[in-house]
Amino acid sequence: MTMELELSQLIGWATGLLSIFVGIVTGLVKLLLGQFEKRLADRFAAQDAARQSASRHWEESFAKLLDRQDKEAETVKQLERAFMRFQADLPLEYVRREDWVRGQSVIEAKLDGLALKFENVLLKGARHD
Repeated sequence: MTMELELSQLIGWATGLLSIFVGIVTGLVKLLLGQFEKRLADRFAAQDAARQSASRHWEESFAKLLDRQDKEAETVKQLERAFMRFQADLPLEYVRREDWVRGQSVIEAKLDGLALKFENVLLKGARHD
């Protein structure tokens, strides 16, 4: 049994096998690219979810920080008001040592003057008696 192949049949067979091989390779490449794209899409979705979570976290942190800053600003304003009231009331309730000594000296000088006048009155009264 001899098998004879003509060149056109051999080329036809080779072309058929080659087209089958190219089809298989093309299918595998498409399958691999599809899986690659799916994994990239999953990875990007995970990164996007992580980014959104981090963004929410930072927004919450900044909101808390701004609230705390507002509360501290209000506290500072209240402290400034209290200090201003203290400064306004200070001269009314506080007497410096020098002021007290000066006031006391004036009172003592007036008392000494009165004592001298009483003494003069008493001496004049004793002379006339």
